[in-house]
Amino acid sequence: MTEQLTVVTVTYSPGPHLDRFLASLAHATDLPVTVVMADNGSTDGAPEEALERYPNVRLLRTGGNLGYGTAVNRAVTEYLADDDSEFFVVANPDVQWGPRSIDLMLEAAQRWPVAGSLGPLIRDPDGTVYPSARHQPSLVRGGMHAVVGPVWKANPWTAAYRQERMAPSERPVGWLSGSCLLLRRAAFDGIGGFDERYFMYMEDVDLGDRLIRAGWQNVYVPTAEILHDKGHATGRDPARNLAAHHDSTYTFLADRHPRRWQAPLRWAIKSALSVRAGLVVGNSRRKLAKGRRT
Repeated sequence: MTEQLTVVTVTYSPGPHLDRFLASLAHATDLPVTVVMADNGSTDGAPEEALERYPNVRLLRTGGNLGYGTAVNRAVTEYLADDDSEFFVVANPDVQWGPRSIDLMLEAAQRWPVAGSLGPLIRDPDGTVYPSARHQPSLVRGGMHAVVGPVWKANPWTAAYRQERMAPSERPVGWLSGSCLLLRRAAFDGIGGFDERYFMYMEDVDLGDRLIRAGWQNVYVPTAEILHDKGHATGRDPARNLAAHHDSTYTFLADRHPRRWQAPLRWAIKSALSVRAGLVVGNSRRKLAKGRRT
């Protein structure tokens, strides 16, 4: 079992979320913790205030808004290069930690020696369980979820992909939400960390897939719980972020179907995602404009 722990969080003007993240961390583990803030260009002063208030916090300025995965990789390279700890944690700064949430994942890691990543049960601010443990998005299951999900919420493909009808249980899954992950260092290093082509979205899906391909597992640990006030950063420009989500989805799917004879499939995927992106981005902008008028 590890004797100390590094927690990496990526900050981008996190506001009061960051203080709640750091204050609640004491409930998550009994281990001594060092928090590395990989800051992607915050302008609200929150990381600097945290640096003054919490002696276990370190600040890494990445030099710009590099995206989530790239910032995590920089923090790992900078602060964990000479660290021989078996595990480290990656979490969003809008997370609030539940009692023993990190310790429970560490205990589960001993039961799952091939677990490359472990993730907790995630609750939304209203207390509902967020489906954070999912299958990998196959062409049929993931494709139908993407195409019909926005207009038919109760469709069977979305329910299957998100494993919504399964009772919470400790089990291997296709991928886990990157908002909170316990990562085994050997597994993370072995696959080269996060793929830095993903600026935002799908980097956790890609990480989970590559871990499985490398012989590791992604293990859901619902006895560990966190609260995630998701969207505090992505909500600033929803249209832009929806477009980024579709771009990342295409990168992920195109990577999994790279052969020359699959070119028509890649074209079809790109066309379908472009149409869907146009619809959802347009709808988002209309809602935003309406909200500004009211």
